[in-house]
Amino acid sequence: MDAYIHDAVPTLDLIVHHDDLFNGAAAVIQALFPEWNMKDISYLQFKDGITNKLICCTHGPTGTQVLVRAYGKKSEVIIDRRQEIMNMVILSKLGLCPPLFGKFRNGLAYGCIPGKVFKVSDMRDPHKMELVARKLAIWHGAVTIPGERSSKLFKTIHKWIKEVPESYSRPKVQEIFAKHFDMTKLHEELTTLESHLVSLKSPVVFCHNDLLYGNLIYNESKDDAFFIDYEYGSYSYRAFDIANHFNEWAGFECEYENYPTKDIQERWLRRYLEVGRSVAENEEEVEQLYREVNKFALASHFYWGVWALVQAQLSDIDFDYMPYAVLRFNEYYRRKDEFFAL
Repeated sequence: MDAYIHDAVPTLDLIVHHDDLFNGAAAVIQALFPEWNMKDISYLQFKDGITNKLICCTHGPTGTQVLVRAYGKKSEVIIDRRQEIMNMVILSKLGLCPPLFGKFRNGLAYGCIPGKVFKVSDMRDPHKMELVARKLAIWHGAVTIPGERSSKLFKTIHKWIKEVPESYSRPKVQEIFAKHFDMTKLHEELTTLESHLVSLKSPVVFCHNDLLYGNLIYNESKDDAFFIDYEYGSYSYRAFDIANHFNEWAGFECEYENYPTKDIQERWLRRYLEVGRSVAENEEEVEQLYREVNKFALASHFYWGVWALVQAQLSDIDFDYMPYAVLRFNEYYRRKDEFFAL
């Protein structure tokens, strides 16, 4: 099934270089849409992403938009690109993802979901947050991806933590790393965390795993929320996907005073649990999911903290990965005892 899906996606023998994005994107568009007059194409780089380089290509006469994404430098260390393609093909068939037009040697070209990208504040908008809860419940209930249906969460973290270098090539980055991190203790912490969270037996479902504000789209005409960017999608714990979204209410600046209160979380969780059922959930089920989610918020901090430690050495994206790792682990340790005690 894996090979069949990949072979069905048009493949271009092209590279989109990070220092020549527009010309690279133009070559991809010309190959995929030979009927288009290239003079009718306009290009805009989206700079919010912190893993890849992204160009929006708009065909003037039809208004069709195609996103050409060049993978981040050495991002294959972090991301399973074959899994990502499978995710997109299957999600597209379910109407949960735009079409995948083709792949090239270091990236993908795919459709654009109409609407406005969320701002951080939109995540806590009373109406929009319920739209996200509803859509995530649909994802968790409807999506089945071929392959093993066990959680990849801790397998992924263990894989990433092995990629953290002993020392960093940039002195400033190394200085911050040496001041804040002891890898022996971090490995021990991961073992403790995994043992505690696996014992909760949170249901394993297909998860987005990266529901930050930039991956949420609000379509006003449909009054609905949509998810984009599926490269981290995999089977994982239901509670992790929800917890990760709640952590992202803090934005890249990690303003954790915006982490949702218990009352707000319970409102969100009720909406999530109601989807596909004729009656609202009882309070005991809401309370149980609340406890699971906040415990898995710790795994979210660990996941992205280790991710940032790896990216700090590999990536050429303009983002302060090492300070971000410090912020994520600071919040992990600040909330650890409180959340473990729930």
